[in-house]
Amino acid sequence: QVQLVDSGGGLVQAGRSLRLACAASGSIFSINIMGWYRQAPGKQRELVATITSGGSTNYADSVKGRFTISRDNAPTRVYLQMNSLTPEDTAVYYCNAVARVAYWGQGTQVTVSS
Repeated sequence: QVQLVDSGGGLVQAGRSLRLACAASGSIFSINIMGWYRQAPGKQRELVATITSGGSTNYADSVKGRFTISRDNAPTRVYLQMNSLTPEDTAVYYCNAVARVAYWGQGTQVTVSS
């Protein structure tokens, strides 16, 4: 079992930055990929960014050049630095960890005002 705790969301104006953090505990040795997903009201959950244990990253086209995912392995944490935020980035952001199954954090709300 893996437990994930998300933090760092909030209300910001367009153009500002936020940094999300996710702390993993439990069977962390089994984690391969960690990442962030988001779900806006009335929309499906979508991938934002992922990072492997080796440091390879993948980003959604909508956030490339603005968001940066990073990872610490001891303790196991994943971060999402979000710059140049727009109202379209408003969503609940969920941390994700993939081991034998996928685990999810509780979500953290990000609201960007225009």
